[in-house]
Amino acid sequence: MTKQRVAFLGAGNMAEAMISGIVESGKFSPEQIIATNRNNQERLNTIKEKYGIEAVTKDQLDFSNITVFILAMKPKDVESALSDLKDHLKPEQLLISVLAGISTTYIEENLNERQQVIRVMPNTSSMLGESATAICPGQHVSMDQVLLTKELMNCIGEAYTIDESQMDIFTGIAGSGPAYFYNLMEHMEQAGYEGGMDRELARKIGAQTIRGAAQMMLEQEETPAQLRKKVTSPNGTTAAGLEALAKNGGGKAIAEAVKGAASRSKELREELEKVFAEQK
Repeated sequence: MTKQRVAFLGAGNMAEAMISGIVESGKFSPEQIIATNRNNQERLNTIKEKYGIEAVTKDQLDFSNITVFILAMKPKDVESALSDLKDHLKPEQLLISVLAGISTTYIEENLNERQQVIRVMPNTSSMLGESATAICPGQHVSMDQVLLTKELMNCIGEAYTIDESQMDIFTGIAGSGPAYFYNLMEHMEQAGYEGGMDRELARKIGAQTIRGAAQMMLEQEETPAQLRKKVTSPNGTTAAGLEALAKNGGGKAIAEAVKGAASRSKELREELEKVFAEQK
């Protein structure tokens, strides 16, 4: 991996979260990472000083020695970005997109024939190396490039290769999922406070409880239902809590949250596709 050079085209929050996770993992050295944007030198200086990486404006970027380009600008800017890239990309160079709602097909159609493209979707936990990241290979990608992408994405958490048709539901689960848990913790914290507990203490207890439950899920072979049954004694406190959860629609609310986010992801994708179609 020592020869790989990774350039982020865009230096916003998601790019920074990924850069942070990648550098922190130690699998790539800061010298292998480059951040670019159009002309915000102040932002580039901040990222350069914080992570020790190279940071240059797009006009200063040497395209010839880059192994992987990561599209990390705003989705609305993708058309001009691809137009700029087209004359620089070589077939052996990989293009990874983290742009929500932009399909691999659209990217491929706006680049040179048989260009290698992979779409990924990390979530905000990538800054801590705990992202759940989807990988969707395009039509012309080699297995070596898929493995390279998975190794790169594993620097920021766990990567899962899925079909692109599953990206909307993945967004509902993993892309938006952290917010569901933050919302759950808000309510747990409030309940603790109303029960006489200090807010910060209730917050830490809730966070550790969720962390422990998640770790159990990752390390044990049991299903969520089996683990739930193991901690639920008949007529006990957990049974009472679960009964109240069901009575108030807790389980259904979680499922509907995932479906709602997935539906909105589909709507946004279709809106972008319509805009791009009208521009042609």
